[in-house]
Amino acid sequence: MDVKIENLPEVMFVRLSGEIDHHNARQIREQVDSAVEMHKPKKLCLDFKDVTFMDSSGIGFIMGRYKLIQLYEGSLEIINISDTINRVIKLSGIDKLNIKISVNQR
Repeated sequence: MDVKIENLPEVMFVRLSGEIDHHNARQIREQVDSAVEMHKPKKLCLDFKDVTFMDSSGIGFIMGRYKLIQLYEGSLEIINISDTINRVIKLSGIDKLNIKISVNQR
C-alpha cells in the first residue's frame, strides 16, 4: 500500500494505492492521522482511484478518519471508488453518513 498526502489550504488529499486490509490498515491510519492532527484541514479527501482491494479494515479506516475529521469540525470526502468498493461501502452503511462519495467513472 502506498499513501501520498498533499496538504493544500483547507483540503488534505490522501491518495491511496494497492490493498487496504488488516496487514496494512494500521500503518495507513497512523500516517493519515498524524498528518490530519498536524494540519487540521477543513476537508479530508480520500482518493481511492488506485485501491485494488478493501476488506473490513478499510471500513474501519474510513470510519476512524470520519470521526477524527469531525473533531476538527471538518468534512470527509471519498473519491474515485470502484464499483466493487462502492458495494462494500453500501453494505457497511457508511454511505448513510454525512460523507460525500464519488464513484470512479472508468
